[in-house]
Amino acid sequence: MFYALLADLIVAIHLAYVSYVVFGELAILVGWAMRWKWVRNFWFRVTHLVAIGFVAFETVIGMECPLTTWEANLRQWAGQPVEGGTFVGRLLHNLMFFSGPQWVFNVCYILIALLVAGTFILVPPTRGASSPARLRNAHAA
Repeated sequence: MFYALLADLIVAIHLAYVSYVVFGELAILVGWAMRWKWVRNFWFRVTHLVAIGFVAFETVIGMECPLTTWEANLRQWAGQPVEGGTFVGRLLHNLMFFSGPQWVFNVCYILIALLVAGTFILVPPTRGASSPARLRNAHAA
């Protein structure tokens, strides 16, 4: 039971990671059009770029995602089929994964990474006066 719960937790973390990349890019594009300043936050943009950059790097070198590996191991240790698991685990897993040729996923990962890198250049992050450290320093003076 403990391993099954950990596997579900890994799937939830995996889903959060994917959501950060996808919805983060959507927020950047919408924020750019709406002139939202927060989408240029330096740390948000760098972590977003690194997140998809890691996925693209895994794809290029042919590495399986560590979260996928951990989930499969935990399911196996729990005595569950790797594609099976608990209801929550299956639900989250099915939201994120679907069947298709691996090359399609690899192309998508690389195209998304290029899109994120492009928006990093087109809508560059800033370390302006709105950063928390500068605001603290401005109030302290």
